Amino acid sequence: MRIKSILVSQPAPSESSPYLEIAKKEKIKIDFRPFIHVEGVDNKELRTQKIDLTQHTGIIFTSKNAIDHYFRLAEELRFAVPDTMRYICQSEAIANYLQKHIVYRKRKISFGEKNFADLLPLFKKFPSEKYLLPSSDVLSPDIPKTLDAANIEWTRAIMYRTVCSDLTDINIKDYDMLIFFSPQGIKSLQQNFPDFKQEDTKIGVFGPTTSAAAEDAGLKIDLMAPTKETPSMTMALEKYIKSLHK
Repeated sequence: MRIKSILVSQPAPSESSPYLEIAKKEKIKIDFRPFIHVEGVDNKELRTQKIDLTQHTGIIFTSKNAIDHYFRLAEELRFAVPDTMRYICQSEAIANYLQKHIVYRKRKISFGEKNFADLLPLFKKFPSEKYLLPSSDVLSPDIPKTLDAANIEWTRAIMYRTVCSDLTDINIKDYDMLIFFSPQGIKSLQQNFPDFKQEDTKIGVFGPTTSAAAEDAGLKIDLMAPTKETPSMTMALEKYIKSLHK
């Protein structure tokens, strides 16, 4: 089967995206559409979680969304985040994003390499802080596991939710292949297209949790990333399409 059209369940990338190079080389149509989006909780809902922002001396940030929603809620609650607050960020990119909200050079900011488990030495270095973890309603099980292993005091605050986007304007059968990056994306497919039958539609997934969600939904996975040979989805996709189009 020749792939002529692909729907990627993410926002449209920049002009220099590898996806666009693949589309040009292989003469295929690649469309982009987020299957999910983020909605912030309000301060009333935060209070129902019994979260008091004043009781924490450190914050753990795992994403840019977490940063934005923490400072949004702090403003709504008229909480002036003190200069003494310690920030532990999952990566340098997330730490740099803090500059949108604070004067970076005047704060206590540390960050890991990439994975959440990389933060363990930082928690052991600063064990006495009372940490707040702003998060989505969906949380990787590795995060609480690492925090508990660090033997620190921490509290999770759900500050935003990942919800299914409205995709009813799309004819999903117009596409030969669908590509997903999260279990929530698979859930959105099911919610928006309850009568969807895979048949000849190819399915690509990124990551083991997305793969598990696709299998649970009864989907046959045709393309999986990352792998040692293809660490990115675009590399895996290009290799897959070339093999199909031989």
